[in-house]
Amino acid sequence: MDLLNAIVALLNFVIIPATAYGAQLALGALGVTLIYGILRFSNFAHGDTMAFGTAMVILITWAMQGIGISLGPLPTALLALPFGIALTAGLVLLTDRGIYRFYRRQKAAPVILVIVSMGVMFVMNGVTRFVIGVDEIRFDDGARFLVTANGFKAATGLNEGLAFRSTQALTIVTAVVVVAVLFWFLNRTRTGKSMRAFSDNEDLALLSGISPERVVAVTWIIAAGLATIAGTLYGLDKAFKAFNYFQLLLPIFASAIVGGLGSPLGAIAGGFLIAYSEVGFTYAWKKVATYVLPDSLAPEGLAQLLSTDYKFAVSFAILIVVLLFKPTGLFRGKSV
Repeated sequence: MDLLNAIVALLNFVIIPATAYGAQLALGALGVTLIYGILRFSNFAHGDTMAFGTAMVILITWAMQGIGISLGPLPTALLALPFGIALTAGLVLLTDRGIYRFYRRQKAAPVILVIVSMGVMFVMNGVTRFVIGVDEIRFDDGARFLVTANGFKAATGLNEGLAFRSTQALTIVTAVVVVAVLFWFLNRTRTGKSMRAFSDNEDLALLSGISPERVVAVTWIIAAGLATIAGTLYGLDKAFKAFNYFQLLLPIFASAIVGGLGSPLGAIAGGFLIAYSEVGFTYAWKKVATYVLPDSLAPEGLAQLLSTDYKFAVSFAILIVVLLFKPTGLFRGKSV
C-alpha cells in the first residue's frame, strides 16, 4: 500500500503537472524553432505573442459568456481559440510587413533581427497590458476535475488522493493533436515541403520557384497559432497574467535550444526535459520518500533540492550546460 501511495503522490505532484507543463513548453518551443529554422533569427517577442493571443481569447471568451454561449463541461475558451489565432496571426503579419521585411530586404545580420524582436517584444507587452490589464485572470470555466482527490480515495482506499484537472487533460490531448497536425502539414503538404526546402537551402528553394513571401507568411501564421494555443493552455492550467509570459520566454528558449534549435522533434523533447527538470528539482520529495523508505531513513526536512523561487534557474543551468558541451542540441539543430 505504501508503494501505491508513493506512486499516486508522484503522479499527483510530479508526473501529471510536469507532463502538462512540458506540453505547453513544447508548443511554445515549436513556434520559436519554426521561426529560427525558416526566418533565421531568434524571436524574443514569442512570449508576448503568446500573451497577446491569450488576451484575445479571453476577451472573446468573455463576449461569448455574456451572450450565453458555452461548451458545457469544456472551457468556453476552446470556442474563442480560432478567433484569437486569427487576430494574433493578423498582428504578427502586420509586424512582419511593417518591421521585419525591411531588415530581410537589407539582408541584416541575425543579431540585428534579434534586437529588433526585443523591441517588438516590449511594444507587444505594453499593448497586451493596455488591452486587458495587469491583474491575474482566471477564465477556466467548465468542469474543473476529471478525477477528484476525495473520489479517488473513496474508490481505492488509499491515503493519497489523485487529482487530475480537466485543464491538464485538455493540455495533453490538444498538444498531441496539434503536434500531429503540424508534422503532417510539414511532411505531407506542398506548402510544408516548401517551408522545409526553404529552411534547408534558401537559394536552391528560390531557384526551384518557391515564393519566399508565401513561406514567410505561412511561417508567421503557424507560429501565431502555436503561440496562441500554448498561451491559452498555460492560462487555463494556471492563470493569465501578461508578465508571466515574458518570464516564460526563458524556459521556452531553453527547451528549443536544448532539443536543437531548428529541430521540431528537438523542441518537443526539450520542452518535456525542461518541464520535468524544473518540477523535479523544486518538488519537496518528503512525502514520496516517507512512503518508500524505512522510518529510520525518512527525511526530516522537505527533501527539496531547490526552492520554487529558483524554478527558472533550472532552465538557465541546463541551457548553459548544453551551450557549452553540445551547442547543436540533443537532436542536432542549427548551431547557436
